Amino acid sequence: MRDTGRKELLNHLENVMVQFCDGCFLHQHVKIEGGRRAAHRFCITQCTVGEKLQEYGKKLR
Repeated sequence: MRDTGRKELLNHLENVMVQFCDGCFLHQHVKIEGGRRAAHRFCITQCTVGEKLQEYGKKLR
């Protein structure tokens, strides 16, 4: 992947995380109920934004 395409993808990832993940109610709720690790696991495995981020991560490889 070209450097410019990679940089654009990373910028897009950052924008998605800022727009959707900062202050996420579900993350905060799961963190209170189950702890930080449970909240992280929730974001990676069950959140639609987390799934999209994983797809972008695969493109960066």
